[in-house]
Amino acid sequence: MSIVQTYGNIIKKNCDSNPTTSRNLINLGLHLERLKVAHLSHSKNLPSFTYLNAMALGMVEKGMKNPQMTCWNNLFAPVEIMESFGINCLSMEVLSSFFSGFTIEDLLIDASDDEGLATTLCSFHRTFIGANNLNILIPPRASVTTSNVCDGNINTFRYVSKKKDMPLFLVDVPHRYSEESVKYVEDQLQELIVFLEDTYKIRYNEEKLQQILQRENESHQLYEKYLHLVGTKSMPSTLTLQMFTLFASHLSIGSEESLQFYRLLLSDVEKAPLYTGKKILWVHVLPFYDESLKKIFNHSSDFQIQAIEMNSDSNAPLDVSHPLNSVARKLVANVYNKGYEEKAALCARLAQQTKADGVIHFAHWGCKQTSGGVQILKKRLQEDNLPVLLLDGDAVDRRNEGKGQMKTRVEAFCELLAEGDRR
Repeated sequence: MSIVQTYGNIIKKNCDSNPTTSRNLINLGLHLERLKVAHLSHSKNLPSFTYLNAMALGMVEKGMKNPQMTCWNNLFAPVEIMESFGINCLSMEVLSSFFSGFTIEDLLIDASDDEGLATTLCSFHRTFIGANNLNILIPPRASVTTSNVCDGNINTFRYVSKKKDMPLFLVDVPHRYSEESVKYVEDQLQELIVFLEDTYKIRYNEEKLQQILQRENESHQLYEKYLHLVGTKSMPSTLTLQMFTLFASHLSIGSEESLQFYRLLLSDVEKAPLYTGKKILWVHVLPFYDESLKKIFNHSSDFQIQAIEMNSDSNAPLDVSHPLNSVARKLVANVYNKGYEEKAALCARLAQQTKADGVIHFAHWGCKQTSGGVQILKKRLQEDNLPVLLLDGDAVDRRNEGKGQMKTRVEAFCELLAEGDRR
């Protein structure tokens, strides 16, 4: 049994009888891991990924320890507005991923199932609900979520907010892009500002939001430059670090920390040696705990994940002079808020940019959006003669891992790429 599993078992033993102890153990684990990353970082990690690792751990640790200045949200919430208030944003998906990292997700999922919730619900949601049911999370002052992308998201936040008597603000995002839709969302963002002012007792500062959007624009420009270079460069990382890129592109986009990561990322790729192995575009989330995938992709010289399509879901320039309108336009124009053909087109463009040799799509358990459109994606990529591997699995719950099948299919796909079979 690994040290992480042993530590996770100690956390589990206290969840029912002493949730405060479990919470303190989680906070201690985050703190020690952040110190290790900051001062004893793995020699194989590039400076940008070392920085990202410490940044992600620090964000979660800060949010767990300071709930009074934290907001729970989904991955696609308008975090720029919360950031302008100085509020920490912690997404439900991130918290569940970290609980899985502590190997305690099975206990939390069972705790949500005990409430009679459907077992077909996404395991990110079930883990988050279970953590609240067992009281190992201190609720923040409020939660903010959106209606786009995920069907289960709204009910999950309503359930938790009602159970914890916590204010919830829901941003309703229309699926059809139009100026009327943008205005409809912009009016809601005005109401969100009033909601945050009343809840956190802080005055809104438009100038701060404009500065955040300016940094967001710069971050997107840096990332686009990275995408055009990474197709020929060696940028080794891990499954976990690839998932952590979502902190920079979503949960803290527009922050000084996020901008610094993108600066370091571009610097690293500019200095990187040429890469002769096979390049992978990954679509959707990664099962970062899967040992067979770790052996194939972590710091590999043969198979390298160059990009995840989720980091490019919304990168159009934002009009800093009209900040709320720009954030509203970003929400409505998000590629996941459109037909699946738009996502397929995005993946085709990213595959071309990064000179991908193949694409792996991971359909996470309970995520109807990813499962329903995979054939559209496969058909579009095959038009460019790109090999596509469609995987089904669970990005959180190890009990649904299916080790043997995952290992066999990924190894066969990598062997196909290595042989240069472009069927």
